[in-house]
Amino acid sequence: MENKRLWMRFAWMIAFLAGMSGVSSILVAQEPITIERALDIAEENNPDLINSKLQLERYQLNLVAQRASLKSRFSLDLNPITYEKTRRFDNRLSQWYTNETFSSSGTFQVSQPILLTDGEVSLINTFGWQDNQSAAESLDNRNRAFSNNLYLRLTQPIFTYNRRKMELKQIEFDYENAGIRYALQRLNTEVSITRQFYQVYMDQNNLEIRKEEYENAKQSFEIIKNKVDADLSAKEELYQAEVNLATAQSALEEQVVSLDNSKDQLKQILGVPLSENIMVVADIQVSPVAVDLTQAVDNGLSSRMELRQREIDIQLAELQMIQTKALNEFRGDISLSVGIIGDHEKFANIYENPTQNPRVAISFAVPIFDWGEKKARVRAQKTAQTISKLEQENQKIDIELDIRQTWRRLENLRTQIDIADKNVRNAQLTYDLNLTRYREGDLTGMEISQFQTQLSTKKITYSQTLINYKIELLNLKILSLYDYETGSPIVPVRELNNKN
Repeated sequence: MENKRLWMRFAWMIAFLAGMSGVSSILVAQEPITIERALDIAEENNPDLINSKLQLERYQLNLVAQRASLKSRFSLDLNPITYEKTRRFDNRLSQWYTNETFSSSGTFQVSQPILLTDGEVSLINTFGWQDNQSAAESLDNRNRAFSNNLYLRLTQPIFTYNRRKMELKQIEFDYENAGIRYALQRLNTEVSITRQFYQVYMDQNNLEIRKEEYENAKQSFEIIKNKVDADLSAKEELYQAEVNLATAQSALEEQVVSLDNSKDQLKQILGVPLSENIMVVADIQVSPVAVDLTQAVDNGLSSRMELRQREIDIQLAELQMIQTKALNEFRGDISLSVGIIGDHEKFANIYENPTQNPRVAISFAVPIFDWGEKKARVRAQKTAQTISKLEQENQKIDIELDIRQTWRRLENLRTQIDIADKNVRNAQLTYDLNLTRYREGDLTGMEISQFQTQLSTKKITYSQTLINYKIELLNLKILSLYDYETGSPIVPVRELNNKN
């Protein structure tokens, strides 16, 4: 009865392994994804990258619109029909009169902003026709005539800052900042994808190791079963072999679940449907690269985009200080215009007797007392400037600290790779020797299981060490913006501008 039960479990395990072989064949049938291909897929589908790219496009369009607003603007205002009939009182003659007006007019205007001075020059022409009739007591007056008013106008603020130039500068900073954020998002996405990509690779690799464990456990089970059947070993050994086989099967099933979960996480980062089946391929063999710490720190401090962001923050704080100091400011406005007006009943004779219409206006806004509002806001803005400068200094320290720590981990991993490789070779030799002893009956099932576990652990550790080295090398590449494998600097913003 016990033998029958054991054979039933053994048959079920064989069926499960056959099912896993089917899964393996499906995975092989899928088009494998390399790390380069994964990054290309994420470039088009990753939600965070898409959001950052849309933000960049928004600021780019704002900049295009702002620069377009500095060019000449043409406008045409039309009033095709205006009719009015009203009763008014004439203060000069102390009498009431009725006024009826029917008119039509249009104004054409060309305005050119002046970026250098924040002024504006405009050429304006207003053309119209009116039929005006007034009736007072027994007197009727009526006028039907064409009129045209053509003049050149200049408006110029004085004793204040150039608002138009500052607004353009702020939008340029916003666009540059958006470009930096997009470039940083690309780098961060590259790190996230690389980590998850190698996690899937490790789970695939661990699945193969678990299959190998299962095969070894099955082989051990067959060996001990034959010995038990031949009365060469005690039944307790068969029970232990059964436990080992069940444990290997459970580990195999858990690894299948782990692989599916890590694949789903990778698909989420890549932005592909979760229903798609994927498999990854990678070359995790590494050639350790010698990295000079001083050069890495210098590259990071001279190239990191976060430092440029802090510089932008400082410059924006300076612009904000100018705006704050202009609160309740003494300022003035100058308006100059010169032109001619003509009117006549006949259109061709509008300028028969033209009238010049020069105009000069100067106005001032003089603050009196603001209860200390401006002074307090200026002090608050100075504090904000100090904070921005401190953040820039702290950012430099953080960059150097991250580079130094990553460099140390990288150097340590170079040593760990050699040790892990030797451990795998030694564990394989140890397992092969003890497997022979197990077949000869010198070892128990528990002992051979421990050697199998040791071999699997060393293989997993070796693969993980290689992957850790690749990831840390990528971290150092992003922290210092320098590719030490190719020996070339990385300029993400320049690459982004070239792409745009």
